[in-house]
Amino acid sequence: MANHENKYCPRCKVPFECKVGSILLCQCHDLTFTETEKDYIRITYPDCLCRNCLLAMKHEINSLSAQNKIQHILTLLKK
Repeated sequence: MANHENKYCPRCKVPFECKVGSILLCQCHDLTFTETEKDYIRITYPDCLCRNCLLAMKHEINSLSAQNKIQHILTLLKK
């Protein structure tokens, strides 16, 4: 029998159903993340996030990454 668990997203507190026992039916199944994104999410939140928060975190990580790259370029230009 599939192992489904009712959870609350630790980021937004919205309830959702985690379907770890039927991963193909899970709300996170078709989302892809780089290793860096996975590590950041794993370190920031110890439990599953809802789909909306996963997408928001992906955007946040990429925005932060872009900001860091821009800062690095600006630092090099000032030298």
